[in-house]
Amino acid sequence: MTYKEATEYINQIKKGGINPGLAAIDELCRRLDYPQDKLKFIHIAGTNGKGSVLSFISTILKVAGYRTGRFFSPALSDYHERFQINNRLISKADFCRYLEIVKAAADSMVADGLSHPTSFEIDTAFSFLYFAEKGCDIVVLETGMGGTLDATNIVKNTLVAVLTPIGMDHADYLGRSYVEIAAHKAGIIKAGVQVVCGGQRDEVYDVIAGKCKECGSVLQLSPLEQIGRARHGKPDFKNLRFEQLFTYGKLTDLEISMAGEHQIANAILALDTIKLLKEQGFSFSEKNIRKGLKEAVWPGRFQMIAGKPPFLIDGAHNADAALTLAEALKIYFTNKRIIYIMGILRDKDYQQIIINTSGLAEHIITVTPPDPRALSSYELALEVAKVHPQTTSADSIVEACGLASLLAGKDGIIVAFGSLTFLEMIKKYIKGLK
Repeated sequence: MTYKEATEYINQIKKGGINPGLAAIDELCRRLDYPQDKLKFIHIAGTNGKGSVLSFISTILKVAGYRTGRFFSPALSDYHERFQINNRLISKADFCRYLEIVKAAADSMVADGLSHPTSFEIDTAFSFLYFAEKGCDIVVLETGMGGTLDATNIVKNTLVAVLTPIGMDHADYLGRSYVEIAAHKAGIIKAGVQVVCGGQRDEVYDVIAGKCKECGSVLQLSPLEQIGRARHGKPDFKNLRFEQLFTYGKLTDLEISMAGEHQIANAILALDTIKLLKEQGFSFSEKNIRKGLKEAVWPGRFQMIAGKPPFLIDGAHNADAALTLAEALKIYFTNKRIIYIMGILRDKDYQQIIINTSGLAEHIITVTPPDPRALSSYELALEVAKVHPQTTSADSIVEACGLASLLAGKDGIIVAFGSLTFLEMIKKYIKGLK
C-alpha cells in the first residue's frame, strides 16, 4: 500500500460516520490477536484539556526514559500525527505497512458478513498494533467521544484513568445534561483502577465519585482551589512562546510553555497522574518532571503561529473552551486590539460560544470550516451580528486572513478559533506565507 492509497482508504472509510459501541472494535482486535492486551495505558476522557494533559504526561514519561506511545484525535496537520512514540510521528512507511494489516482484518470482517469498522475503530486498532509491535512501555490514550462506548474503552490494562473537565459536547450521542455526559465519560473507570480528576462541576464530580465507589477505584481529586495562581511571563512574540510558573506540593517554580491558566490546571492533572505512576513502580526524578513540563507543547491550543501581526489559533469549539479562551486573552492581551476569525460546527452551542467571546473583539470575521457539519460563514455572521456590530463573512481562509491582517495593523492581534478543521487550513496558509 502506498501513502496515496492509504490516504484514499482513510478518506473513504470516514464517510461511514460514527457508530458507538465495542462489538466491532473487539472483533477487529481479535483478528489482530488483541494487541491492546500487550500494553499498559493511561486513559484520558473529558471535554476540554485532554490533549494538553496527554502532552504533559507523555513528555514527562519520555524524558524519564520510558518508550511512550500516544494516540489522540483529531490531528491538526497530518492525519498520521495522531500515532506517536516518544512524541515523534509514525513514519509514512510504517503508517502504510500497519494500515495494510488492519485493512486486511477489516476486509475479512466484511467478507464474513459483518459491518466494516468505522474510521475511528480502524485508527484505534491501528494504534494498538503499532504500539505493541514497537515495544512501548506505556501508552497515553485519549478517547474519541465519551467513554463507555468509545472504541478506546476496549483496553483492560489501565494504570490510571484521567477525567479532564467535562462540559456539554456531542449531546446527540452522550446526552443533554452534564450528568448524562459525565456518566458516559466515567465509563473508562475500571475495577480497582486509580482515577485522577479535577475542575469538575459538583454534579459531574458526584457521578465520577459514584463510579469510583462502584468499581472500588481510588479517586485522586485536584480541585481548582488547590491550584495556585500563575506567575506569568510576558508573551515573547520573537520566539513565539509563553512562560508561566507555578508550585505543586514541594516542587516550586515549575515552568510550562503552554499559555493560559487552564494549562496549569492541566499540568496539575498530569502531575497527579505521575504521582500515581510512581506509586506503581515507575521512576521519575525532579529533573525529569521539570524538563517534561517545560518541553510539553500542544498544537492548536492557544498557539502563536506568526508574529507580525501576532496570529494565535485555538481549538475552542465548545462553550466552556470559549470561556477559557476569553479568560486567557484577558490575561495576555489586555491592551491589544483583537481581531477574530471564527469557524464553528453546526452541532456545537455556537450561540453560547459567541456570547462567551465576542465582547473582547474589535472585529469578527466568520469562515466556513471544511466539514459537512459546518455552520456556513454567512449563517454564523448573522448570529454574531446579533451581539457584535463589526462582523464580516469571508468566502475563504485566504480572504479572512488578509482582511484580519489589515484590520489588526501594527498594534493588533489575530485570534482564529473554533473547529480544528479550519485551523489546520489557516496554519498551512500562514506557513506558506513564511
